[in-house]
Parts: sequence; structure tokens; C-alpha cells
Amino acid sequence: MIAIIKGDIIASRKIQNPERWMLPLKQLLETWGQSPKNWELVWGDFFQIEVPNPEDALRRALIIKALIKSVEPENAGKKQSSIDVRMSIGIGEKTYSSERISESNGPAFVNAGEKFEKLNKEKVNLAIQTPWKEIDEDINLNLKLAGIFMDEWTVSSAQLVELFFKHPHATQTEIGEMLGIRQNSVSGRWTRSHIEEIQAVEISFNKKIKQALQK
Repeated sequence: MIAIIKGDIIASRKIQNPERWMLPLKQLLETWGQSPKNWELVWGDFFQIEVPNPEDALRRALIIKALIKSVEPENAGKKQSSIDVRMSIGIGEKTYSSERISESNGPAFVNAGEKFEKLNKEKVNLAIQTPWKEIDEDINLNLKLAGIFMDEWTVSSAQLVELFFKHPHATQTEIGEMLGIRQNSVSGRWTRSHIEEIQAVEISFNKKIKQALQK
């Protein structure tokens, strides 16, 4: 089984120069695979990513979320980015593999596509669809609750979250050095970004998916 992440950038037209978010997103995706086989960014603001190990899917989605929310707003008085991202994660088999991810197919792609179409109606920006309905219900409830504060991340909080999930074993002092701020400033951002709660959601996701795959 694999995971597919489908996503698009919310309010992308509010950023006059799309390279401000597009370039760092492409650079991130290039560390995870090759385009267009493993990922594609199309139609200006829509992307699709294949994740070989389904257990890694939520962590990658969280990194993307934090990266997009880290884009500085063009209005200098605002603390939050002008853009956001909505994503669905589909888990399932891959039954047809093409040189372009957009031409590949299978239940993983179907699950991601079906869930992506429901995001607006469900009023969430991150959700999952798997072959296991009970797991979907548990994980999506956690993601909906986490979304309450993830959608409100400031640029500084998002920058911290991105580094945390890219370097999960780094100490607060080490993260502070990466950001160029003191440890006590890191501690404040740590609390405001709800990193511990998000980490708990990601650990629970990883555990549930791993157990399901082993059955």
C-alpha cells in the first residue's frame, strides 16, 4: 500500500509573486522524489504527492502545512500568512504506475480524490480516507480538532513547526539556533504552536496505520 496526498493552495492569488511559496514547496518535494513520477505541481496551485510508506504521510502533510503557513504576508502588519493549504491523504493500493503521477491509478488515488472533494463541505483543511472506516473516523476527529489551531498558526509558529518535524530529535536550543532566536523564545513559540498536541496526533496516526497494515 501507498499514500497519496492531494492538495491545493488556499488564496494563492493573494501572493503577487507565486514563487514565494512555489519555490520552497518544489524544493521540499524534490527531497521526497522526482517529478512528475512521484509528485506534480499543476494548474498553478494544485499538487499531488506519492508517499511510499503510508505511515509517513501525515508528517509530510504537516511539514507542507507549516511551510505554506511560513510564507510572509505582503501586509507587514499581519502575523499570519495570506495563504494556507488544504490536503487529503488517501491510503490504498497502487494498481497502475505511469511515468506521471497524474496518470497512475489505484484505490490510494481514488481515496485521496474522494476525500479532497469533501474538504470544503466538511469545513476542514486536512483529512484522510483509508480502507478502514473506523480508523478514518478516529484520525479525522483528531485532525479536525488539531486544525482549530493549525489553521491559526502565525508565520513564526509555522516556522518552528516545520523545523520540528524536519528535525524531530533536535532540542529547543538547537531549533533556536536554526531560527536565530534564544531558547526562551523557542519555548514561547512551542506552546503557542501546540507542538506537543500535534506530535501526539502524528504518533497516534502512525500507530493506527502501522497496526492496520500489519493485519
